Amino acid sequence: MLGYLNKLIGKWKKKRYEAIDPEDIFIDSKNLPHFDIYQFEGRLEKSISPKVFPILGFVCLVIAGVFLFKFGSLQIANGEFYKNRSENNKLKQILLVAPRGAVYSREGQKLIWNDKTDADADFPLRKYYEESGFSNLLGFVKYPAKDKSGFYYEEEFSPKDGVELYLNEILTGRNGSKLVETAVDGSIVSQSVVRPAKDGEDVVLSIDSRVQAKLFDIIKNLAGSSGFQGGAGVIMDVESGELLALISFPEYNSEIMTEGKDVEKIESYYKDSRNPFLNRIISGLYTPGSIVKPFLAFAALEENIITPEKEIMSTGQLVVPNPYNPDKPTIFKDWKVHGAVDMRRAIAVSSDIYFYQIGGGFGDQKGLGIANIKKYLEAFGFTKKTGFDSQKEETGVIPDPEWKEKTFEGDVWRVGNTYHTAIGQYGTQITPIQAVVATSALANGGKLLTPSILFTSTSTVASGKKVSGEEKNFQIAREGMRMSITEGAASGLNTSAIKVAGKTGTAELGAYKQFVNSWIIGFWPYENPKYAFTVVMEKGPVTNLIGGTFVMRTLLDWMAVNTPEYLE
Repeated sequence: MLGYLNKLIGKWKKKRYEAIDPEDIFIDSKNLPHFDIYQFEGRLEKSISPKVFPILGFVCLVIAGVFLFKFGSLQIANGEFYKNRSENNKLKQILLVAPRGAVYSREGQKLIWNDKTDADADFPLRKYYEESGFSNLLGFVKYPAKDKSGFYYEEEFSPKDGVELYLNEILTGRNGSKLVETAVDGSIVSQSVVRPAKDGEDVVLSIDSRVQAKLFDIIKNLAGSSGFQGGAGVIMDVESGELLALISFPEYNSEIMTEGKDVEKIESYYKDSRNPFLNRIISGLYTPGSIVKPFLAFAALEENIITPEKEIMSTGQLVVPNPYNPDKPTIFKDWKVHGAVDMRRAIAVSSDIYFYQIGGGFGDQKGLGIANIKKYLEAFGFTKKTGFDSQKEETGVIPDPEWKEKTFEGDVWRVGNTYHTAIGQYGTQITPIQAVVATSALANGGKLLTPSILFTSTSTVASGKKVSGEEKNFQIAREGMRMSITEGAASGLNTSAIKVAGKTGTAELGAYKQFVNSWIIGFWPYENPKYAFTVVMEKGPVTNLIGGTFVMRTLLDWMAVNTPEYLE
């Protein structure tokens, strides 16, 4: 039995370990079809060469050596130095204040610029043109401010008035920053700019610095010699709205206000009863007087209540019967006996009687009535913001029954109030910039412009606004204004240098009418209007006979010699 089992086991072993064919042994020595050689399929596995391990060990030894050397340098040889530096050095981010853009006049005069000579300043300081007459135009700024630790709590220039405020978005740059590492003694170890500051853009104004300076000097000198409290003057292109001059007197000093160091001088500005901070062009409210008459003449023609040729007799006073007491009629005086005047001549000689009647009516002459007076004056932009300065522009007042009831505690409106409103008196108040926009609309056929101080302005009609009316009615008003120059109340502007059309106004002020505002409005040249102007001399003695007309005549004579390009 045992022999038999040994025999079976022997056969099994012999069958299991049969000889292997050589090609089976070397089947992996070549890459058979369908194997991906890039994935090493069909390749014989090979062991790593013994030479690799010494090489790898040497590389690791070198790396470890370098690491140990550097570690020894930092921690042992220079350990104390780096310890002190890490404990005492400070890394902080520094504000880089962007310089504001420069400002130039239309003929290239630098009006505002940056002074980089102050080494202690973190940013260039603002400098302003030294000639008088520019501060209310240019305005001033407040510098970025920092606390005692050197951190800025106000990081931007803060514009306060004038061009600095109006054009702030253009003039303002973009602040940057840098990282500065300082040692314990305050010395700078290293620094790098993280974001560079971007300068503001330069701008060119439509203002001519020569005309601006001269007009200011004339107004200032007249105020000093004739007792006016202040004055204002503005000249505007009747097609683009560009301002050639923008004057307000008295004024402050832009550089003094920006630097803020001369406390005594700054306090004197605030104590000055004439208010030098008031930009009289946009914020000064004045009784206009007779400069409203050309606009009322246009309104009367549009409403067909009178023809240009109809004459009204001016005997020096208008007597209105008193139904309650016939023995005591109400008398409205004219400033002079004018005789029979038609519309053109009424504008020229500034007849109050004529405008009393077309304003409030008298006898068989129908009047506009206060509602239409208000309607047409507002159509020309009075009591409306011009869009020049949305923040500081005043709107003014055209009185009406509602205004009177509120102002005088329920008092009713009377025809005399209409008469006085028709000649620009009573509660009427306007700004000089409204007056120049309205005058420009008379000159250009009704287009209401938005005034601009940017040169090559694209400003034309403000929001599509236009005074609707027939061209012939605009022309009648213009002819009356031209006649005022050639043979009327504004004959002081009758110069050979240029044909001007204009209208004077003398508004009485005070409880005893002892003061006046002296106005002149107009445009030139008469045949093809290019520029409109407005001048008001503020609160002078009623006995004074020199005012706005003198200012414009003096300026035009000067321009004929020094800036003739504007009179062509």
